Amino acid sequence: MDSAALLAPRPSLTYRLVSSLLVFPIFRWLFRGSTSGNEHVPSQGPLVVVANHGSHLDPPLLGHALGRPVAFMAKAELFEIPILGGVIRACGAYPVRRGASDREAIRTATARLNEGWATGVFLDGTRQHDGRVNHPLPGAALLAARSGAPLLPVAIINSHRALGSGSSWPRLVPIQLRIGAVIPPPSGRRKADLEATTEEVQRRINSLLDQGLLRP
Repeated sequence: MDSAALLAPRPSLTYRLVSSLLVFPIFRWLFRGSTSGNEHVPSQGPLVVVANHGSHLDPPLLGHALGRPVAFMAKAELFEIPILGGVIRACGAYPVRRGASDREAIRTATARLNEGWATGVFLDGTRQHDGRVNHPLPGAALLAARSGAPLLPVAIINSHRALGSGSSWPRLVPIQLRIGAVIPPPSGRRKADLEATTEEVQRRINSLLDQGLLRP
């Protein structure tokens, strides 16, 4: 089956409740959040959503601001916690065992893409103090090469100032998500192909960040 023909999973009731009652108010009202470039988001089919990573706010914001659910990896232990486990599973998170190999994580994420999900990846893997893409990893490009899914670059602006590494209390600064045009998957899985695509995604995201905050 053509991967583009796969239907995106329908948001669960739990997902819609979390989005409308928790994430949306925090993003839109508390942080005066806004998005631009939503016309670039494919409504159907597998999609590798790739973003910079500045704070713990990023996964829920990215997962609820694109108009379709975005699946993320989460520690398997979280799924064993009453209520929380059910909520994050309903919101598209999937478990990865502590100490699991990168290969196993890639297989798990690829399986989600093959089901038609949009799957979120932070290009650096960990939070960056300046909120930029500094040390990109090839995981997103490999996922795209394995699944045939396009990559969607997303810049999360100001989240590192709102609740960056080492912060214990959020600063109520504006947060914006700027979405770029999709990037085709690599032509192959060779190291050179993956590196070229990874560098292009890094360039696109940092370019979106350099545009700064959009003015109302």
